[in-house]
Amino acid sequence: MTANLVQQRADRRAWLGLTIVLCLVALVAMDGSVLYLAMPSITSAITPSTDQALWILDIYGFVVASFLITFGTVGDRYGRLRLLVIGSIVFGVGSVGAAFSTTPEMLIAFRALMGLGGATLLPSGLAIISNLFHDAKQRAQAIGIFAATFAAGFVVGPILGGVLLNHYSWGSVFLINIPIVVLFLAFAPVLLREVRTSNPGRVDALSVALSSVGILLAVYSVKSAAAHGFSLTQAVTGVLGIATLWWFVSRQRTLEYPLVDFKLFHDRVFTIAILTGTVTLVAWSAASYLTGVYLQSVLGYGILTAAMAALPGAFVLTGACIGANVVVERVGKKTAFVASLFFMAVGLLILLLTSVTGGVWVFIASTVVASVGYGFSFSLVAETAVAAVPMERAGSAGALAEMSNELGNALGISLLGSLAAVCFRLLGPDVAGTLDETLDTPGLAAGTIADAEQAFVTGMHVAIGVASLILFTLGFLALRWLPRSAPEEARETEGAEAV
Repeated sequence: MTANLVQQRADRRAWLGLTIVLCLVALVAMDGSVLYLAMPSITSAITPSTDQALWILDIYGFVVASFLITFGTVGDRYGRLRLLVIGSIVFGVGSVGAAFSTTPEMLIAFRALMGLGGATLLPSGLAIISNLFHDAKQRAQAIGIFAATFAAGFVVGPILGGVLLNHYSWGSVFLINIPIVVLFLAFAPVLLREVRTSNPGRVDALSVALSSVGILLAVYSVKSAAAHGFSLTQAVTGVLGIATLWWFVSRQRTLEYPLVDFKLFHDRVFTIAILTGTVTLVAWSAASYLTGVYLQSVLGYGILTAAMAALPGAFVLTGACIGANVVVERVGKKTAFVASLFFMAVGLLILLLTSVTGGVWVFIASTVVASVGYGFSFSLVAETAVAAVPMERAGSAGALAEMSNELGNALGISLLGSLAAVCFRLLGPDVAGTLDETLDTPGLAAGTIADAEQAFVTGMHVAIGVASLILFTLGFLALRWLPRSAPEEARETEGAEAV
């Protein structure tokens, strides 16, 4: 028996394989957030319009979310390692193209190509890691490291971007990907094994098209309304997007191998987990983007200073990710899950104390409090979603949990970023569509600049307030719907016996 246990435990090659996959995972996560501090520099360099700036930020996340489950099925059929290699090459090519883009349209196109490559990396990477570790405890540890790396990548992205932009041009935030992609391509064939399943099912091409087109049409409608106001074209586009998504949902219910198994949402616990994964990233991405502009364009801090202001929150988030399992063992999963939502909601509310004249310490306090919730959420969402469904559907549940993070990251900027943009357009001095465009206009009077800054801060407060309200609502739903875990039941029993 001892020999078998020893044989099951991972060797050095497995841990090196994990490390090389985690490098790609970190890249995918960082590229979802690395532009938050870079947007003022990009706006000055290639002058995108309001809606183009929003597309530059979130087309990556939408492409990743749209194709995540699709490429999970493709990898099962044709091989995870093969798809991982192809995806990393596509990701690298997109990074080089993005770094040297000279127009907003070019940057949007290459960001979309990066998203296409990134969509292959997460599901294939997780499957390969699971196959590297045969010991159950080590496999759980490796998957936990995978989740923590993904979460840390989101947080490190803006900070890394700030450091690079302090010394180099904005294209450097993309070129940093190339050495890691080259490193992966050199060592992956040696350290990793091919993984595929014997009965993966077929990929429904129509479902892929419906989901991608539906999401993009609906988001385009929201962005168009934010940048230019409501119009007939904008309304028709939105209706077509919603109708396409409805067709997609209806089709999934009739397929033997659906891209998204919506039957999983019949379980309330699973639904809460997926909603939390989405809303967490909605709040985080919107707050990161808006506060990045606030620190630089309103308070006047340099890129590096703005990046350093985010460090305390990053440290807290990392600690929360690592310590989440210890907290769950002591207080129970339900308590930790609900607490994560309330920590995020309260942390965002603190941002409402920011003003045009000051607020960097308010920002730091906000990120520290909210990061406790972010860390717990990143650690608990996938585990809760998978535990809520039968074992044979665990793969679908895990893929949906990953997709919820990527979709939330894109939706945060699209929906809440657009809401802030609408407020700026309605309350601002009507010089340009965004604060940075306005401030770049020559010959502005001091009063016009003050009005533009105040309009932006008001829009930021409205968007952050909406995000906080959503988190509070979801927290109360989780408090009602999630079942109690063993530690919570034990505490209740002890309390009853004491009485």
